[in-house]
Amino acid sequence: MVTTQSGERLVRARALAAAVPDPEIPVVTLEDLGILRSVDEEDGRVVVVLTPTYTGCPATQVIADDVRRALSEAGIADADVRLTLTPPWTTDWISADGRRKLREYGIAPPGGDAPAGTSVLRFVPRPRPAVESIECPRCGSADVERLSQYGSTPCKALYRCVACREPFDYFKPY
Repeated sequence: MVTTQSGERLVRARALAAAVPDPEIPVVTLEDLGILRSVDEEDGRVVVVLTPTYTGCPATQVIADDVRRALSEAGIADADVRLTLTPPWTTDWISADGRRKLREYGIAPPGGDAPAGTSVLRFVPRPRPAVESIECPRCGSADVERLSQYGSTPCKALYRCVACREPFDYFKPY
């Protein structure tokens, strides 16, 4: 049974976990990336469930530690942070605000913006276009070329804009 007091604690815990920045891309939060799955209570303890962006993500443990630290500093010291790989994370879960923040930071987000008002926990993948249009996050040109399948992290590829000649990371869709 969730009391008003524990309900308020869960709302606060969710807001704190949601606001934790990604350690590799600090302009986006866990909520922006769609990796915050749930915040619940079990046996009087706050339980936060996260889905890593991919199974080998080197930032996964840092993210879990950052969530624990944010909650502890706010007086929720007994929180349990769990990781789940089912269903696997997809770039469809990146919020429209997260895509905007990536673009403004200089990283081309995957695909188009997520449809407004959709749940981040959509389990049926959207069909992807055969050829995805990638635009330079600096000048907006679609005249780009891939320099490397891997960028600053394995989940990104390195591109260069032919129009403005600036290199940029592209967050690969999956």
